[in-house]
Amino acid sequence: MRAAEERAIAAGTPVETLMERAGASLAEAAFRFAGPMNALVVCGPGNNGGDGYVAARYLATRGVPVRVAALADPATETARWARSRWQGPVESFDSAGPAPLLIDCLFGTGLRRGLEHAVAERLSALSRAAQLTVACDLPSGVEADSGACLSPVPSCDLTITFGALKPAHRLMPALPHMGRVVLADIGVAAEDRWFELGQPALPPLAPDAHKYSRGLVHALAGKMPGAIALAASAAARSGAGYVRVSTSRPIDHLPAAVVQTDTALLTDPRIGCILVGPGMGDLPQVLTLALTSPAPKVIDADAIGQVGEPERLKSQDAILTPHEGEFGRLFGDLPGSKPERALAAAARSGAVVVYKGADTLVAAPDGRLGFAPPAPAWLATAGTGDVLAGIIAALRARGLPSFEAACAGVWLHGRAAERAGPGMIADDLLAALPHLL
Repeated sequence: MRAAEERAIAAGTPVETLMERAGASLAEAAFRFAGPMNALVVCGPGNNGGDGYVAARYLATRGVPVRVAALADPATETARWARSRWQGPVESFDSAGPAPLLIDCLFGTGLRRGLEHAVAERLSALSRAAQLTVACDLPSGVEADSGACLSPVPSCDLTITFGALKPAHRLMPALPHMGRVVLADIGVAAEDRWFELGQPALPPLAPDAHKYSRGLVHALAGKMPGAIALAASAAARSGAGYVRVSTSRPIDHLPAAVVQTDTALLTDPRIGCILVGPGMGDLPQVLTLALTSPAPKVIDADAIGQVGEPERLKSQDAILTPHEGEFGRLFGDLPGSKPERALAAAARSGAVVVYKGADTLVAAPDGRLGFAPPAPAWLATAGTGDVLAGIIAALRARGLPSFEAACAGVWLHGRAAERAGPGMIADDLLAALPHLL
């Protein structure tokens, strides 16, 4: 976003114009959210503070009783310009009294170190005393690229950001502090190789479709049949035309439509995706068997720990779905932020990597990176990862490329959890999937 702003300025858009648009958008969003509530805008010395002075001016023209408090005098030319256009008084941040609506414009995307203790304490006190807290671009104390909380961060009800989301809006530990996130268009277009996952375009069903053309998923069972039953059921519920499970013993709780068979059928050229890992246990030969097939594959759960060297997957058309622990066991202690680690893992393995967690990322070896929108916390229950693996396998078998299948699967998984509700168990996701499709 910084690079995009620099390009816009170099092309002739005055930086004051960008600040005016940002401040006007901040005021508009805050007004729609809170109404004509008495407001306190706290401004820092940089351009985030400049946005605050502009927002205060626009709120005042809407009839909102608004006060401005400054942490320090403006330190940039543009912020000084914005302050000069604010006609009201400017209080000291240290002594300003609270207001029902607090608008935090202290620090934004440029922050590299935590707030001083006294400043953080004062901001937290003003936020606690307010009925609603709104952040300009990011809550003060958040590092924009990594999502780190560099000092105590107040929990906001609304965050307005400009031009494009920043990584911190969708990364832990900052994510819970954002509240509702609103994106304002200020006429600056950022690159889109990093993006938030949205509703996917799923493959349409052809009028002459049959079970094989709709996608055949072949799953490999292991020691724990319940996990592969969840994954295979999810594949069937996600639109695969045919789902088979290789198993040496009958598996209960599988839909009758899911065929239980042996491993001989792995040579079937009609297989659209192999699913391996859920419930596999310590059976590395199961993964080895899967890797002998040229078919695309989803490698999940126990199979991730059996890969060994990530470079082993370079010759495979594979999607990996590790959570934090599995990621560390396969790739080691990679440096950098979670997005940087995800992209490094994808480049090293040649696989699409679904780096799971409260802030799931989907990374492609070519540098594309999808950020999951917030999903319900109640997804943190046993078996939901197996369901996700099954969804992704079905979408890959149906013809979506690996990265697009993984992105679509993550989006559907989160929305299925929303539909299932807070009392859900993993099995309930299966019932929600057909409604979403």
